[in-house]
Formats: sequence, C-alpha cells, structure tokens
Amino acid sequence: MRILVVDDDPRILALVRELLIGEGYEVTTACDGACALQSAAQSPPDLILVDLRMPVMDGREFTRTYRAQPGPHAPIIAVTATGEADTMASIIEADGWLTKPYDLDCLLALVRRYEQGEEPP
Repeated sequence: MRILVVDDDPRILALVRELLIGEGYEVTTACDGACALQSAAQSPPDLILVDLRMPVMDGREFTRTYRAQPGPHAPIIAVTATGEADTMASIIEADGWLTKPYDLDCLLALVRRYEQGEEPP
C-alpha cells in the first residue's frame, strides 16, 4: 500500500514516514499541497494523510484540486490540530480525520482499516 503523507512540519513527516515504513508501507512525503499534487501524479497513492494548515497550498485546496483531476482518487485523511477535526474533515469531504497530536497506534489502526477496505467509524 502506497501512502502519501503531507505536512509542513519536517519532524512529523519523518516520524510518520519511519513508523509507516516500519509497518511495511511504501511512503512518499510532501511539505505542502502543491508538492503533494506532483507526487500523487507521479506515483498515485492508495491513501493520503494531509495536514489542513500548511503554507503554499493547504490541505483544503489540495483536496479540492486533487479530486478535480481525472482518474481514481485515494481516500484522504485530514489531519489538523484544531479541536474540530471532524467538522473540518466533513467540510472538505475527507474520508477520515485525525487530530494532532495523534496517537501513533490510532494512526496505524486507521491506516490498516483502509488497507483492508473497511469504512472507518
């Protein structure tokens, strides 16, 4: 399973990348939505974890632009530090959400649900 992780915090990118690689996933990272669009075009992901607040192109704009492009689209998990992650995810029609700081076990459980084709709660 190919996962694209998009976040402007290099520490979060490194941590999540290493965690997911350690679990056997193929991981690509991007520091903003514009870079993520290029990455997704070059190597289509099976799942996208995207921070909603980033410079250059935030997660909302990335999601809108990504879904406007032709072709199949990977599920998008919205990641945000706001207390209203579920509301923000609903507004951009994300497939799921995580609140920062997130528990790494919860992250892995969510990724595994998508890998198995289950709908998250």
